[in-house]
Parts: sequence; structure tokens; C-alpha cells
Amino acid sequence: MKAYRTVYTGGTGEIVEKRSRFIADVFPVSGEEEALEYLEGIRKKYWDARHHCWAYVTGDDPAVERMSDDGEPAGTAGKPILEVIRGRKLTNVLVVVTRYFGGTLLGTGGLVRAYTSSAAAGLDHSKIITKIRGFKLKITTDYTGLGKIQYLLGQRGIKTLDSSYTDRVELTVLVPEEEEEKLRADIMDGTNGQAVMETGDGCWFASIDGEIQIF
Repeated sequence: MKAYRTVYTGGTGEIVEKRSRFIADVFPVSGEEEALEYLEGIRKKYWDARHHCWAYVTGDDPAVERMSDDGEPAGTAGKPILEVIRGRKLTNVLVVVTRYFGGTLLGTGGLVRAYTSSAAAGLDHSKIITKIRGFKLKITTDYTGLGKIQYLLGQRGIKTLDSSYTDRVELTVLVPEEEEEKLRADIMDGTNGQAVMETGDGCWFASIDGEIQIF
């Protein structure tokens, strides 16, 4: 897995359908144990609610998917929540929709629409990011090759983490794993083989509000 979409910070969304309240809480999770801990917390928070329906997706290739209707008619709650997560191509996320019954039955179609809409509202109030697998790359060059390297990095939107200017220039950049081979070849070609590159530690990173966050 070289990149995946996930939740950075969870949010809460709510809809009301025929006096029934549907409250969706979203959480980033690393696995089943963490998801179940958050679910238990929601059950305690909304202890007087009738239903706590949920779905989560973790991992990739293949992803682990679980869901629950929690007493609602089969297929009317957990599956619609899961489909919203799938539709947004997210993983490592839990969505719990709590229902306070308003006294009017919604029917199968009404329940599906309500759980779908509330799950979407919860995700709309969450911050979604793309985590990318990559590594730090230290590039050392003379001043003649600097302009070409900066151009190549700019073309790819690769951010510079650190720089040092002495008799030579040292740049430390974050490179997506899948771009390593092509970037190295282009830098060597653009500097006539004069640049020196040293691969550092691997990491996950993402752009959050225009800033790079390393995980």
C-alpha cells in the first residue's frame, strides 16, 4: 500500500427524519480493537438511544470490513454506512450512527436513506487526507545543478524539508515511494551525474492544510 485515503480528525454530523435523530460520529482507527473501544464510548455517551449502528474499514489489499445493524431491520443501517465509506474510498475509519427513535416508523427505504445521509454528514464534518508512503531523500549538488533540481521537484510538487547552502547545496526532500526511480534518473540526467543522493528513513506523510505532516 503506497497511498490511501483516511480520516485525520473525525467529526459529527446529524440529521432528523420524522422526529428521529440520527447522529453520526466518525473516528480514525488503526484496527478492530481501537474501533470497538470508540464504539463502547459512543454507547456510554448516548446511553439512552435505541440504536448504535456502525461500520468500519481497516487495512488494505484486502481491507477488513465489519458492520452492524444493532437491532434495525437487516441491511438498513450497517450496510448503508459501509457503502458510504466505500464510496469515498476510505480505510482505517469507523462511523457510528446513533438513532433516537422519534415515534414514527420510517420503513426500509427510509432507514437506508437516513443512515446513508447521516454517515455522509459525519464524514463531511471530518478532515480527510491521503497518506503517502515515502522517504526522506538528501540531495547534494553544486550551484550549477540547483536550478534544474528545483525545477524537477516543483514539477512533482515535492516539498523541501530542509536546505543548507555552503560551498555546495544540500536539500532534504520527501519523495513518494512510487516516484523514486524516475526522480533519481531525472536528477542524474539534469545535473550530468554530478548530484549525490542519499536515501533516509521511510515514513508516511500527508499534506494537511498546505503543510506536510510526517507520521
